[in-house]
Amino acid sequence: MNRILVVLLVFSLSCKQKPKESLITSSVESKVDWKPVKDYYLKHITDAITALDELAKLPMADDRTKAVFQKARISFKKAEPYASYLNPEVGHRANGPALPIVTDDSQKVLLPVGLQKIEESIYEGEEREARYNEEISITIGMLKNLQNNIQNREVTPQRFFIATHQQIIRIISLSISGFDTPVSQLGLNETVVSLESLKEVYTKSIGEIILNKNQELDLQFRNNIEKAVGFVRSNTNFETFDRYTFIRHYMNPITRNWVAIRKESQLWDGVNNKPFNFDAPTFFEEDSFNVEFFTPAINRNPTEKKIALGKKLFFDPKLSQNGKMACVTCHNPKKAWADGIALNLDKNGKLLQRNTPTLINSAFQQSFFWDGRSPNLLDQITSVFTNDKEFDSSVHEFSTEILADTTYIPLFKDAYGGISARNTEIIRAISSYISTLNAFNSKFDKNIRSEEDTFTEEEKLGFNLYMGKALCATCHFIPLTNGTVPPFFTEHEKEVVGVPETSSNKTLDDDLGFYWRHNEELEVHRGMFKTPTIRNAELTGPYMHNGVYKSLEEVINFYNLGGGGGLGFDLPYQTLPFDNLQLSELEEKALVAFIKTLTDIEVGEVY
Repeated sequence: MNRILVVLLVFSLSCKQKPKESLITSSVESKVDWKPVKDYYLKHITDAITALDELAKLPMADDRTKAVFQKARISFKKAEPYASYLNPEVGHRANGPALPIVTDDSQKVLLPVGLQKIEESIYEGEEREARYNEEISITIGMLKNLQNNIQNREVTPQRFFIATHQQIIRIISLSISGFDTPVSQLGLNETVVSLESLKEVYTKSIGEIILNKNQELDLQFRNNIEKAVGFVRSNTNFETFDRYTFIRHYMNPITRNWVAIRKESQLWDGVNNKPFNFDAPTFFEEDSFNVEFFTPAINRNPTEKKIALGKKLFFDPKLSQNGKMACVTCHNPKKAWADGIALNLDKNGKLLQRNTPTLINSAFQQSFFWDGRSPNLLDQITSVFTNDKEFDSSVHEFSTEILADTTYIPLFKDAYGGISARNTEIIRAISSYISTLNAFNSKFDKNIRSEEDTFTEEEKLGFNLYMGKALCATCHFIPLTNGTVPPFFTEHEKEVVGVPETSSNKTLDDDLGFYWRHNEELEVHRGMFKTPTIRNAELTGPYMHNGVYKSLEEVINFYNLGGGGGLGFDLPYQTLPFDNLQLSELEEKALVAFIKTLTDIEVGEVY
């Protein structure tokens, strides 16, 4: 039954509307033969299917099984940029986390499938042989779906450049962090595959154009690929690999080259409906990510007048029914846009259920509230308005009390041309203001961009642990450090980690989190919460959804012990990819030191 549901899911995903494209035709483009690139991707997705067919003929514990599986993964990684670009949902499912999924329509819980689940079965050897064979069969079906997409859709400049941009961030965010291969830890070897594949498709397509127009850029790009490959091959040990140096000195130069190559080619100018600013030289710039992509269409491109109105409204308690609560009540700029207490307070000053998260960089999320019940910022603010314990104000009726301050009248006229009869415009204006509270200029950002060289050895160790042994980045993805999943940034991670009720770590907290979503019937969601950002965490304690830990040291130690499962709580669906981290005291301190480098200095001056 599960197999049938997954096949139907794959089919439905393949039939979804394809992304809109804005193709540019030029005399330069007419000189590019894209067929060799398409053939390259098609060959390797076919090779991946062939390898999985071979795998299906071998017992799960056979001596040859791991080698054949690795061959399948290598072929998939070569095809992944284009295959997953054409169908992100199926591509991500084929190489996504080995976790159960819930169908949107029937609310059925489907068993994990895909390459990561096959990896888990092979390397841990705890799956039934029949189920293992089913995993392979379903994964082959997904790869055939991707193969069909490649066959039927021609490579164009836009598709090529977006797919490659996505693959570069996959290397930085997923491959080197262990997200792709959490059990086998093949990610570093696959990083080499992805880099060499990038050079190969470049050579097969636009390499000659760049060579003729800018020989130095062509040579620099090729040399930087070779240097990066050499650096990885010099140390493929997952725990000791120096990710800080790799990103700063090897991947960032490649990203800068690739942006320059796209511009030099004059084949495609970029679009603004993707998460990336395609002109940003690295993924760590202040403007690397496109706020508009994360913003509901109804509220994109706000004017400065609307933002100014939103800022004034943010601090105004007259929006609430009793005139005592404003946005700033819980999100105080002097307290890192949080409130500095374990549990937030309602309109009457009484304790609510959960801790207040920071608003800094909240625009780059695809899920709001700790239980993820709001899909966007507009919906989140609306929920505050209608909550009888918070603003207790209807969105359908304008809060006329605010007009006692006559300065609002020209602000509304400038922003909207007049005063609405509903609070809808107020909510949009507040959302527009909150979307400006972004900060990517921390010590970490400046160092990883090579603007300064002030990282200590302890901080470098902390970053390498974060990206490696401690597995932090498999949930808090670099560079945003929140749970919005690269490279498509359309979904947000939610995890079951088993947070205790008190810092004594004796009892599991009784807050069920995302479990509410499906009428409290799906056990896989019990105790599931949204993955928050790590940026500015130094300033936003207490921590966790219930504010149970007062210090970052306590948080790191909780994960080091294995989360709630490691503390002995009964958590059959805990999603942490480890039993415990086995971090030394020195390593725990280094992680905390790194997290503190994510405090934004310029924003920090506001506090």
